[in-house]
Amino acid sequence: MIRLAIVGLGKMGLSHLAILRAHPQIQLVAACDANAYVTDVLGKYAGLKCYADYDRLLAEEPLDAVLIATPSRLHADMVTKALERGLHVFCEKPFVLDVADGERLVALAEAKQRVTQVGYHYRFVGAFQEAARIVRSGALGTVHHVRAEAYGPVVLRAKGGTWRSAKSEGGGALYDYACHAIDAVNFIAGVPGSVSGVVRHGVFSRDVEDEIYCSLHYADGASGQLCVNWSDESFRKMSTKISVWGTNGRVTADRQECQVFLREQSQSLPDTQAGWTVRYTTELTDEVWFYLRGEEYSAQIDYFAKSIEAGRLDGENSFRSALQADRVVAMILSEAQVAQPVAAEAAARKGRLARAWAELFK
Repeated sequence: MIRLAIVGLGKMGLSHLAILRAHPQIQLVAACDANAYVTDVLGKYAGLKCYADYDRLLAEEPLDAVLIATPSRLHADMVTKALERGLHVFCEKPFVLDVADGERLVALAEAKQRVTQVGYHYRFVGAFQEAARIVRSGALGTVHHVRAEAYGPVVLRAKGGTWRSAKSEGGGALYDYACHAIDAVNFIAGVPGSVSGVVRHGVFSRDVEDEIYCSLHYADGASGQLCVNWSDESFRKMSTKISVWGTNGRVTADRQECQVFLREQSQSLPDTQAGWTVRYTTELTDEVWFYLRGEEYSAQIDYFAKSIEAGRLDGENSFRSALQADRVVAMILSEAQVAQPVAAEAAARKGRLARAWAELFK
């Protein structure tokens, strides 16, 4: 049995807790959270040993692994302490808020030979896995464009919000929403080499952006678009879609289905005819032993457990893989910082021109 503790008992933490307790190869020995109400309830009604202090948990409990589901700014320090004690680590996304921290943690995990995984659950959704299979087969021909979209109703008013909408805690829509779409692009179409034309706009938030748009650029000349808005009430919940265009067709995937259009059938994809083919997540997803919110959440925990048992250090969603998403986010932030002074100067120039014309026609 894998002796595991969970740290962080918010929405995702409680979901993970339920899955962990149902897993046949995992013994959930303890939980940790600063919220005394939550830990008291779990201790009283679920019989789970709980801690308020992470350092004490690590010092007192004989563990094989930890699952960290705390606010993003805490990830780097908590992951460091777990790895230094020789523990395998599952960390919720985003991996870290600073690429330098991520590089250090990748090196530490590899030096310690520990299994690592980050909670980018879309890689365990059947429709996205099918899209990745199609692209990698080469059946689309030469890929020339990629589009990633993520919309949902998170920040819908000017006041209020959670730690996710605080710059120092969660990083806003860029880290909380866009990172999912970015990781899905990396998984399905490959990692872009640069970005441009970044737009970061606060619809309701003052501290962080609520929507992000930018262009993606690949070394082979392919282009892409990233479109993210977590202040879109027309969606009941988060909706993510990835589309890839090639010289021989297109593939589009979301949580429900994978659609592919081929101009001509490809020998590299003999199970797919020319024209339209639609495959649904229900037929593409393997059954899991425990269902909560979606098969992908249980599947990723099972994958983590199996990676520990097999000593698989280079599996899906490793720290090294997740760091690629963080690097793209860093490129977006860097490009936005360059674009802001340019935009400000353009606005100032426009204002000066308008005043000049007004003065001329007085």
